[in-house]
Amino acid sequence: MSDNLFDRLFELLQTPGPVNWRLGKEITESLAGAPEPIEPRVAEEYQELTLAAQLRLADRLSLDVATTTTIHPVDRHTWAERNEQSFRYLIEPLADKFSGTSGAAGMAGAFLGPMAPVILGIQAGTMVGFMSHRVLGQFDTGLPALDHESLFLVVPNVEAFAMDHGIEAHQIRMWAVLREVTNHAILNVEWVRNYFIQAINDFYATVEFDPSGLLDMLGGLQDPARLSDPSALEGLVDEPGGLARMLGSSHDPAALEPIQAFLAFMEGFGDYAVRTAAADLMPQLTEIESAVRLRRSEPNEAEQFLQQLLGLQIDRHRAGDAAEFCSEIERRWGGETLQRLWEDQEKLPRLAELTDPVGWAARVLLD
Repeated sequence: MSDNLFDRLFELLQTPGPVNWRLGKEITESLAGAPEPIEPRVAEEYQELTLAAQLRLADRLSLDVATTTTIHPVDRHTWAERNEQSFRYLIEPLADKFSGTSGAAGMAGAFLGPMAPVILGIQAGTMVGFMSHRVLGQFDTGLPALDHESLFLVVPNVEAFAMDHGIEAHQIRMWAVLREVTNHAILNVEWVRNYFIQAINDFYATVEFDPSGLLDMLGGLQDPARLSDPSALEGLVDEPGGLARMLGSSHDPAALEPIQAFLAFMEGFGDYAVRTAAADLMPQLTEIESAVRLRRSEPNEAEQFLQQLLGLQIDRHRAGDAAEFCSEIERRWGGETLQRLWEDQEKLPRLAELTDPVGWAARVLLD
């Protein structure tokens, strides 16, 4: 974070709202870096692949892929710019949580109330800025980006992923487009967005903060010499988990399970859909899937921040269980039965059912 941003901190304090998105925007753009031109030929290939992906998926899924808009092949800067507030459903409720600590730990609670918009703006901007250097597209954010319905693939990241794992560029582009189209179709199912946001809100309702770690930090800031030093606040902004180290939290584990189950099933169903629809187009699909499993075992900055701060542990490796669940449902009861899972939220597999398709069938098919 540049010194210039610290110099402007007090000016930005005046931005209204539960989250200082203006400050977050500056941090995001600073971390994402300058715009990078996308080679026209490569951008054109990504866009042409969208139609091929739609045709392939339409023949094999009951989800509506015809509503898919054009995929935007972009650089990191553009992705970050378009997704500055895509995770506000995760960030803004924290403002209410922070205000609820006003009576806790004295000085820490008093600090969190008025400073919450700035702290959350810093965290949101840092989170998205770091993510821009890792995510392959909207499908690859771990937690859904819900601020808009546009489809994006981050070309420098996709191309680097192919190169790092020795995968032919055209194949990884096709795979990424298929995953993005499938992800978009899932989020466009009528009840899905509201269901997921409600699950997040239900989880947040069980979260309680312990600001004693922040109190220790503030105690050190009583020294006038430290208060005049901008670096004294660097513990809050040096990485997405900076604040998390100062705010311990507790939550109800049972409230986390619906979130984990949905995210795993969403990713696993996407993997299943790609393999079902286009395995013949990607001779290196096995290598791609292996590389993706490795990638999911390494949480990104957004996941680390939310896990450390809230206990919102996503466990993306469960997507492998979900993909196997989809294959097993199709093998035992046919593809039409698998597609029924998107009819309503009660048909979604629960967390334990991801490794117990027979248990899911007993609950859903025999109902």
